[in-house]
Amino acid sequence: MTTTVNTTSVRHRRAGRFFLCLAALLTASCTQEPIKLSGEAQGTYYSIIYYDKQGRDLQPQVDSLLDAFDLTASLWVDSSLLRRLNAGTTDSVNSLFADLLSLSQSMSEYTGGAFDTRIGRIVQAWGFSFRQQEEPDSSELAAMLDAARAGVSVSNGRLVKESPATELDFNAIAQGYSVDLLAAMFDSLGIGRYLIDVGGEVIARGTKADGSAWRVGVERPAADSVSAPIVQSVVALRDASLVTSGSYRKYYERDGIRYSHTIDPATGRPVQHSLLSVSVVDSTAWRADAMATAYMVMGLDRGRQFIAAHPQGPGTAAVLFIYDSCGTLCTYATPGFDKITLKQ
Repeated sequence: MTTTVNTTSVRHRRAGRFFLCLAALLTASCTQEPIKLSGEAQGTYYSIIYYDKQGRDLQPQVDSLLDAFDLTASLWVDSSLLRRLNAGTTDSVNSLFADLLSLSQSMSEYTGGAFDTRIGRIVQAWGFSFRQQEEPDSSELAAMLDAARAGVSVSNGRLVKESPATELDFNAIAQGYSVDLLAAMFDSLGIGRYLIDVGGEVIARGTKADGSAWRVGVERPAADSVSAPIVQSVVALRDASLVTSGSYRKYYERDGIRYSHTIDPATGRPVQHSLLSVSVVDSTAWRADAMATAYMVMGLDRGRQFIAAHPQGPGTAAVLFIYDSCGTLCTYATPGFDKITLKQ
């Protein structure tokens, strides 16, 4: 069995408009047939292929795990813990929420603030959540930036916010985190060969039945949100996660200006640079997810500088940047990414 996944995590999950599919491309004889699961979660799809000698159908367990995760971290479930904490109707947190916050804060420190989950109100103000798409006025934006810079912590099982106006948004880490939770569940059941894809966040464990690595495709940045997908490159993935973040499918245009869904926490405004997508390979999906977003905030030059300054750091060994240079798509890949890229 040879499987290719076309992956681009372009953050459509808030609108439920995801482009990404998991499909069997070619079929060859093998000693064991894979089990395939699919469904919906977090406003998008999930697709899983795994090999299990016991032939277990894990659909109920997968659905239960993802539903429970949404009840903690989803902005699109009215009764989720995150929505209630943002609204101030509770301050009590569970261990899952506390871990998401802790990991988010560690990534914010690591990336020098390029990754920050405290910009929930700003994301909404620009129209990438619940509000109408419009540019906030300068005074409104200044107030939201103040709230986004206020401290947030967990103490004795309760969320403590220095500013009541601070709202959290885990969208740039939650989906990857859910992939890791699923991977941990499969590992605990003794299943060592699988490919899990939740809305473009992919993790691969072991190999396919024929002993070859899983094949995962990265999408070429499209001209607009409705363009047909084209595979830019294919990588061999084994015991690792791949996440791609891009600005070319989640955006809106007004008065001839394209507003990206990627918000720079330093300015509170959509990023404006040549970087179109970033693919990150890491041992964990949550970290690859967070780093892909951070690089999209940094842009090409700052991103490359960050990699050079953190040669042994997480999320820097295998990275692919796709950017626009005077109307031409160009790429920059680290040696680690080149090493796993397959010739087409």
